[in-house]
Amino acid sequence: MCNPMPVYSTACPRNCYSTCSMRVEIEDGRLRRVEPHPDNRATPEGACLKGLSYVERVHSPDRILHPLRRKAGTAEFERIPWDEAIDLIVSNLMRIKDELGPQSVLYYAGSGTKGLLNAVGMEFWKLYGGCTTTYGDLCWPAGLEATRLTLGENKHNAPWDLANAKLIVMWGKNAAETNIHQMVFVDEALDSGARLVVIDPRRTQTSERAELLIQPRPGTDGALALSIAHLLIANGHVDRPFVERHVLGFEEFAASVSEFTPAKAAEISDVPVDYIHRLAQLMGTTSPMTVSAGFGMQRYTNSGQTMRAILALLAITGNIGKPGAGWVYANLQSHIFDAVKDPLAFYPPENPGGGIRVSISTALLGRHMLATRDPPLRMAWVERGNPVTQNPETRTVLEAFRALEFRVVVDQFLTDTAREADLVLPAKTMFEQSDVIGAYWHPYIQLKQKVMDPPGEVKPESEVYYLLARRLGFDEREMAGRIPEPGDEAIERFLKGKLEPFAELSPDRLREGPVLAPGHQEVAFSDYLFPTPSGKIELVSAEAARRWNAHQLPVYVEPDESARRGSRESEEFPLYLLTPNTKNRIHSQFNNLKMIQLFGDKPFLLLNPRDARERNIDDGDVVKVFNRRGAIRVAARLDNGIKAGCVLVTNGWWITEGGTVNFCSYGRETDMGYGAAFHDNLVEVKLANE
Repeated sequence: MCNPMPVYSTACPRNCYSTCSMRVEIEDGRLRRVEPHPDNRATPEGACLKGLSYVERVHSPDRILHPLRRKAGTAEFERIPWDEAIDLIVSNLMRIKDELGPQSVLYYAGSGTKGLLNAVGMEFWKLYGGCTTTYGDLCWPAGLEATRLTLGENKHNAPWDLANAKLIVMWGKNAAETNIHQMVFVDEALDSGARLVVIDPRRTQTSERAELLIQPRPGTDGALALSIAHLLIANGHVDRPFVERHVLGFEEFAASVSEFTPAKAAEISDVPVDYIHRLAQLMGTTSPMTVSAGFGMQRYTNSGQTMRAILALLAITGNIGKPGAGWVYANLQSHIFDAVKDPLAFYPPENPGGGIRVSISTALLGRHMLATRDPPLRMAWVERGNPVTQNPETRTVLEAFRALEFRVVVDQFLTDTAREADLVLPAKTMFEQSDVIGAYWHPYIQLKQKVMDPPGEVKPESEVYYLLARRLGFDEREMAGRIPEPGDEAIERFLKGKLEPFAELSPDRLREGPVLAPGHQEVAFSDYLFPTPSGKIELVSAEAARRWNAHQLPVYVEPDESARRGSRESEEFPLYLLTPNTKNRIHSQFNNLKMIQLFGDKPFLLLNPRDARERNIDDGDVVKVFNRRGAIRVAARLDNGIKAGCVLVTNGWWITEGGTVNFCSYGRETDMGYGAAFHDNLVEVKLANE
C-alpha cells in the first residue's frame, strides 16, 4: 500500500480579498496538490485558478533560483554566487552612505505578499541609519479614509453574513472576477429572494443575475449617490430613530442634497432619471441592504468624497450594525498586529525615526524620485512589487530608475522592474518560509507555514537582511527581535513572540487551520460604537476639512481629467480608459505561467461598437490606444456591454507581453488618503497603421 502524501494547512498571502485557506500535499519535496480548507467559512470552495497554478509557479523553469548580475552595458544577466552578491550590495551601501548619507537609498516595498516578516525590511534600513521610502498606496486609501472619517474604522460584517441581505448593491465591483468567494454568498442571498443591483460602466459576470445594471460615466458615482440621497429624504425613506441616535450632520447633509435632483445627476452621470428613481426606491424600501464597493471606483481625484456620499446612503436608511446590512469595503479586524490601523498607516509620519525619510508619493513615484534632493537618490531596493508596470506614468518611473547608480530587485521572476535592476535576488514562494498573515475581507488569522525547502539558492528575504546586517557589522543586540537569524527555529521564535499577546493564537494552533481574530465582531458596529470624534456616524466631518482641505460634507466635484471639462485635451482624447483587474491575474502576477496563459495570453481593448464605427475599427483590428503620455498597441474586441465613450484594457500586462496600461496614466493623488488617482485617464483610439 502506498503511503499517503503529507498534507499541510496553509494560506495564500497574495494581495487579494480571499486570502484563501488551503491544504497542500507535498511529495518528495515538491508541491503536488492544492485543496480547499473547510475551516475557513469565507473560502470553503478552495483556491481559484491562480491558487491552483502554484503547482506550476513554484516549480516554473522561469523562476529565478540564483542571484543575477547585469552584464555591464547590456540587458543580459549572469549568475553570481551569494557571497559576491552580498559583497556587491554592501560595497554600494557603504559607498553611498559615506558619500551622501543613507537617505540616498530608496526602499520600495509593494503589497504583493502579506506577512509579519515583511516588517524585517524596514528594521534593516533603520539599523543601516535610514533610507527614503514611500507613502500612500496604489490600491485603496481613498476608500479607507472615507470610511474612517465616516464610521471611525474599517471593518465590515463577516463575509458569510451577506447571505442575510435582502438588497445587495455591487457598486463599482466585479466580485465574480475579483472576489470570487463573495459570489457564493451573493448567490445564497439571491436564492433566498434577495435582489441584486450592479453599478459599473460595463456589463460584467457579476451583473448576470442583477435585476438592474446602472452604467455611470466614470468618476461620477458621487453625483449618483447624492441624487439617491435626495430622493430617499424627499420620499420619507429615512430611518429617523437611527439617524437621531447614531448620525451626526443629517440636517446639514439633507440641505446640501436638496438641490441634487435626479435630472441634475442624470446630466452629470449619463444615468437615465428612471434608473435613479428605481434604485432609490429599492434602497428606500428593501432592508437589510448591503453595499459592496470596489477599489477601482476610488482611484479618481474625487473618490474620497464619492465614497463618503455612498456611505451616507447606508447611514440615513439605518443599514449599519445589523445582520445582512452594511458597508463591505475593507475588513481590517484581523490586523491585530498593526501598530497603526486603517489609512493612517499610509500617511507620511512627521517623525518616523531611525533616519527614515518618508517623502516619495507612491502615486507620484517617478516624478518624486527625480525631484528628490538633499540628498538625491542614488540606489533603490525593490521587493514585493513591480512599480515599472504598476505605478502611474511608466515612462517617468523608467526614467527615474534608470537615473540611479545601483538597483536591487527581489523577485521570483524577471518582471519589467527586475529587468531594470543591476542585481536581482531570488525570492521565496509562500511555501518556503513560515509567516503569519491577516486578511482584508474575512476576519481570520492564518499561518502560512513552510512546507518545503527553497529550490536552488533561493534565500528568504529575512535571511538576506540578516546576512547584510552581519556583513555591515550591525550590533547583534540591536538586531535581536528585529531581524531573525536564518533557520526554521529562529523564525518560529520570532513569530511566537508576535503572537504572545494573544492567548487564542499560537503557532501550534495556527498549524491546524485559520483562527478568528481576537475580538472579531461578526456584525460590524452591532454595538453602535463608532470611534469617530463625535462617537457617531459622521456625515459632516471637521477632520475632512482640516486634514484634506475637503468640504465637511460629501459633495460632488468633477474629476481632474474628464471628457466634460471642455478642455483641448478632453476634445483630443474623448474616451475614458478603464483598467480593471481580471480573474486570472492579480495585477502583474501569474500571467507569465502557462496554465494562466491558456485562458488569454495577450492584451486586448474592449470598446463599444458605436465608438468603433466612428473610428472605422472592426473586431480583431490592431489599434493604438494613446494620449500625450504614451501608447499601447492591442487587438480590438467589440462589446455592447461596455458603455459608449469608455474603452477597457485590464491592468497588469508586462511591457514584454504587449505593454502596460500605465504608459497612458498620469500620477495624481486622490482627494484624500494619498491614493493613486490613475483612473482619471482619457485616451483616443485609432487603427495602428494610421
